[in-house]
Amino acid sequence: MNPLEYKNFYDKVGRLNGWDFSQLKVVSEGKQWDFYNEVTQRCKKSDLLLDIGTGGGERLLSISDSALLLVGIDNSNGMVQTAAANLHKSNKSNVRFLQMDAANLEFPSSFFNMVTCQHSHFCSEEVAKVLVQESWFLTQQVSNNDKYNIKQAFGRGQQFGADEGILKDKYLSELARAGFTEIQFYEYDATEYYESYEDLVFLLKYTPIIPDFGACDDDFNILQKFIADNQTAQGIRTNSNRFMIIARK
Repeated sequence: MNPLEYKNFYDKVGRLNGWDFSQLKVVSEGKQWDFYNEVTQRCKKSDLLLDIGTGGGERLLSISDSALLLVGIDNSNGMVQTAAANLHKSNKSNVRFLQMDAANLEFPSSFFNMVTCQHSHFCSEEVAKVLVQESWFLTQQVSNNDKYNIKQAFGRGQQFGADEGILKDKYLSELARAGFTEIQFYEYDATEYYESYEDLVFLLKYTPIIPDFGACDDDFNILQKFIADNQTAQGIRTNSNRFMIIARK
């Protein structure tokens, strides 16, 4: 998908679901960290935290007790609408959600004590601009080989066919040029087992793993064959390939 198609996709998904996948019945083996646990381990109660690409704000709201003020931004109007609705239901008083482009962070320089970004684009120079000195930036991203057997079955998919490590190398070099130090890189490739056909349909409908999933009837035939080929006693097998970068300004 091109940038406009991505934006339209996330606006639609944002209004319908936000970024909430808590209903999925899936078991992971080999997952080495939980991103927002890593965030809270480094966060102080007095910190101001910025979350880039916050989606429906589900995870940011779940860690609201970890900082003084938490600001979630997303470039998708649909996502921000859902985040605002989730905030209203939560009754949290120290969380704000704004629609904003990660390439143009409209905050004062050296404003935040921590910046986070999960599964979304970011601009290293903009992150460095809004962070105070001696502060942390954490990001988790989807690696090229995530859900690889699903993409193989469909013959298309997010980052399918891209050079391995190209996104990792891009972000590592950009962070170094922006003045970040103590840059740490971690990666895991966990096995996932989805319980049912319905779980996989939900996953593919509300993520860009397979662009335009369901647009043609053959997609569901391919999915049925994929399930038959990858059904195990534990569930329908695929993988979750993630990398995390932790950097200090």
